[in-house]
Amino acid sequence: MSALSTALPVVDLRDDPVDLRPRLREVAHDVGFFYLTGHGVAEALAQRLLDAARRLFALPQSEKDAVAMRNSPHFRGYTRLGGELTSGQIDWREQIDIGPERTPLPDPGEPYLRLQGPNQWPAGLPELPGIVAEWDAALAEVGRKLLRHWAAALGSAGDIFDAAFARTPATLIKIVRYPRDAQSTQGVGAHRDAGVLTLLLAEPGSRGLQVRDPNSGWIDVDPLPGAFIVNIGEMLEIATGGYLRATEHRVNLAHAGDRISVPYFFNPRLDAQLPVLPLPAALAGDARGVSADPSNEQIFPVYGRNAWKSRLRAHPDVAAAHGYV
Repeated sequence: MSALSTALPVVDLRDDPVDLRPRLREVAHDVGFFYLTGHGVAEALAQRLLDAARRLFALPQSEKDAVAMRNSPHFRGYTRLGGELTSGQIDWREQIDIGPERTPLPDPGEPYLRLQGPNQWPAGLPELPGIVAEWDAALAEVGRKLLRHWAAALGSAGDIFDAAFARTPATLIKIVRYPRDAQSTQGVGAHRDAGVLTLLLAEPGSRGLQVRDPNSGWIDVDPLPGAFIVNIGEMLEIATGGYLRATEHRVNLAHAGDRISVPYFFNPRLDAQLPVLPLPAALAGDARGVSADPSNEQIFPVYGRNAWKSRLRAHPDVAAAHGYV
């Protein structure tokens, strides 16, 4: 099905909560994707991150391969072009996966707890850890604000999700490059995000991101200057009984140039299970229930199990290298 050119809803985080909360509830229920303005993250910081990303991918291949994800039992590090899968098909992008810097657990009782551990940083870009730490702090604050507004908009206490993010949240940051001349139009295949919510920084002027509209098919989502592209993950769909929608999306390289993208996945602790919100009667009738995983796999309420499932199917080479399969 061909893509339609359109714009997502725009939400300004500076709006009065009286107007902001029903707006957030509406767009997350209807579409599950929107542009977020008024978020307070400095444009200069975003530009520093994009500039660092360009320097990262310009490093010699040998320097990038020195921090290959295959070296990491925690699924951290660099992935070459064609090194990741979605629905069993090759994604044409190169990227580095970065999470919280933590000590590995010596004897994790659950396989998903192996996701906790240190990052791998390329030696030729010593400034990258500091920039990423600033980005993490700034976007975590935006994520917390959004969750508190959604909780209140759905009739619960604003802090109902806070405990799940206390102490050791399992945020994931990907710095991604999609090449101009790829061997396939699949930059990343159609999928839904396994976590709570995603804040995407897309390079200005870039193309390729598409969202599946349940009525219209695939819709092109181009960057809006100064805005994040936000989408709901499976954990928030579960927590709201399907009232908020986790929407399929993909990157189609058919008409895209060389493109940098930095998705920030705002996730709780690996062992956290978000509370299921008791929706007011006026909203409960519109809750759709939790939809099926597009890859026909179980959606787990514990975040770490959902994340582990995603890691194993996206990086089977890493899983095999560390005896996970």
